[in-house]
Amino acid sequence: MDKVTDRLYVFFEEPFWVGVFEHEHEGRLSVCKVTFGAEPKDYEIWEFLLENYHKLRFSQSIESDHVIRERINPKRLQRKVKQEITNVG
Repeated sequence: MDKVTDRLYVFFEEPFWVGVFEHEHEGRLSVCKVTFGAEPKDYEIWEFLLENYHKLRFSQSIESDHVIRERINPKRLQRKVKQEITNVG
């Protein structure tokens, strides 16, 4: 089964707000940078995605070294840490 992951990072890069889209498919990563100008609201980003995602020009894909890790329940992690601390061997 193919796994496709899309991420959007929005940050302030003097003097504009910028969005970086990451598209990961079959272990390959491609990116696209979009300049928003003024600080975008959540609904503005959503509208932008709906209207313009198919028009975005992503870079050539490269081999991705992202390791997808399973999320560990915080309580289980806390118990594991406690075990490791008390285990003086």
